[in-house]
Amino acid sequence: MSIAISDTSPLLYLHRIAGLEWLRVMFQEVWIPDAVADELDAGRQRGYDVPGTTQLVWIKRANPSDTPQEWLSLELGRGELAAMALALENPRCVVLLDDLLARRIARAAGLEVWGTLRVLLEAKEKGLVSSVAPYVDRLTDAGLWLSADIRLRILRLAGEAP
Repeated sequence: MSIAISDTSPLLYLHRIAGLEWLRVMFQEVWIPDAVADELDAGRQRGYDVPGTTQLVWIKRANPSDTPQEWLSLELGRGELAAMALALENPRCVVLLDDLLARRIARAAGLEVWGTLRVLLEAKEKGLVSSVAPYVDRLTDAGLWLSADIRLRILRLAGEAP
């Protein structure tokens, strides 16, 4: 089992589709930087449906010692930057990101990147769900934007579309 480092959005979307516990099965631990915890706390204070990470003992706080200066000029959030920087310092970890720019930069840095949809596919592979289609629908209902092409590709990868 490995360790995952998560940005805010995968935790948020998995929570909203009742899939947050899948991470506990897939990874030994999930690390989040303080910036991610702060974003979740801010969302909860505004009344949004976000997970409370303090109750989840398998989610640990960890912070990067440094962030690459060239990343600071990018249009990324504090949580994305901190998660990516922490993953850069721990390259054997999987970094969970949904933002396209963040994913591209993380991959260019040689990091293993999973998004919420990859977690969903892995959940099916591990037998945690029997079908991804209902969860894909729940994700879009929860606010994750998916093009028709991406939706079809995910369903094909799951063996649920022609």
